[in-house]
Amino acid sequence: MPVRVDNHEKVVTAYLEGEIDHHGAAGIRELIDRTVEQAMPEQLILDFRDVTFMDSSGIGLVMGRYRIMKELGGCIQVVNTSPHITRVMKLAGLERLDVLSKGGKTK
Repeated sequence: MPVRVDNHEKVVTAYLEGEIDHHGAAGIRELIDRTVEQAMPEQLILDFRDVTFMDSSGIGLVMGRYRIMKELGGCIQVVNTSPHITRVMKLAGLERLDVLSKGGKTK
């Protein structure tokens, strides 16, 4: 599966990799959602460092996790996006949700 999930001190980090398309997004969502449900984190970090391609399924992935974390009273942050993925996310309006790291990168 193209995701590895770590849970540490109220922060769940999902390290995504490869292509996020309609074929793989369901499995990614299920694993992240199951971990969030069990851990009840204050923050969910979606790390896109190793994502090579993303279609609208990636936008749906972020939006769905945003809703879940909002319901839990937590927050979500999208980090390490390539310039192309950052642009796609901004065009989709994710910037208004304040989930993107500045420039899509973390230091």
